[in-house]
This record gives sequence, structure tokens and C-alpha cells, in this order.
Amino acid sequence: MGSKVADLLYWKDTRTSGVVFTGLMASLLCLLHFSIVSVAAHVALSLLCGTIALRVYRKVLQAVHRGDGANPFQAYLDVDLTLTREQTERLSQQIASHVASTATQLRHFFLVEDLVDSLKLALLFYILTFVGAVFNGLTLLILGVIALFTVPLLYRQHQAQIDQYVGLVTNQLSHIKAKIRAKIPGTGALASTAAAVSGCKAKAE
Repeated sequence: MGSKVADLLYWKDTRTSGVVFTGLMASLLCLLHFSIVSVAAHVALSLLCGTIALRVYRKVLQAVHRGDGANPFQAYLDVDLTLTREQTERLSQQIASHVASTATQLRHFFLVEDLVDSLKLALLFYILTFVGAVFNGLTLLILGVIALFTVPLLYRQHQAQIDQYVGLVTNQLSHIKAKIRAKIPGTGALASTAAAVSGCKAKAE
């Protein structure tokens, strides 16, 4: 599944990526002018009309003795969509793991387990208040789709230069973060204690 998504984003198959990108953009642009119920109904109706027309066309060919009249979607109808017990359990475990991980992260940020991380999140939300005043959620979603289909391709073409600049920015952010931690009372001591505890555990193992 992941490889198929990567192929779409990297435009391995130009035709498929173009169809998916055009469909997503057309749907999102329609949502700018129409309600989601209206857009969903029109998309479903168009899809249903297409499949019915193809099915009737096969029946007409059978009537004039130019085909067997078989359902053109029979291969998809024969696909077994049921999940085995093992697949269900594995899927449930994955969902539970993601939920637990998300809850742990939220607790880490909102209950201020690390002051610097909570301050960074607060700064992010503060910036988003200004972004939200300029763009609505749908506009950001459209920009996100455009970025998904362009940024990976640009990164692959200019990977060396991008990695160089990203490394410089990361180093600068690390220095700033270290300075902030050093100026906040107790943060440096907590970091040293955590490092000492992890070192003792490593030696014990």
C-alpha cells in the first residue's frame, strides 16, 4: 500500500498520478462552491451512471450476438473482502497502538512533561491562529494536495541541495533549543538526570 502511494506521489505512472491529482483537485475546488453533500451526491451519481451504462452496453452486445453479456466488473465482485480472525486481531492491535501513542503524545504536550516541547507546540498553535485568519481549512487542504504531488518530485530532483539546507536549519534549531533549555530553571538538570538513568540502564543490560 505504501509503495503504491509513493509511486503516485513520485509520478512513476504519469497517467495514473495525473488522474488522481486531477480528481482530487476537481473535488476540492467543487467543495469551494458547493456543499459536501451536493458534491458527494454528484460524484456518486456520475460513477453509478458510468457503471450502469457499461453494464447495459454489455447486455446490448449480448442481444446482437456480439458478446457474452458478462458483468464487466465480475473480477472485482469475485474479490474476497472478508477478514480472517488473524487479520482482524492484527488490525485491532495496530489501531490500539496508534491510539495509545497519540494519547501519550497529547499527555506529553498538554500536561507539560517537557516545558520546551510544550512551548514549541504553543508557538505552533499561535502561528496557526494567523494562518487560520488568512486561509480556511479547505484552502489549506488544496495547498496540501498540491504540495503532496509536487514536493516529493522536487526533492528527488534536488535532493543534495535540499538536504544541505535542511541540515543547516536543523543545526541552528538544535543550538537554539539547547540555549533555551539552559536558560529554563530545572530543565537542564532534568535532562542530565534522564541521561544518567538511561546510561545506568544501558550498563545494567
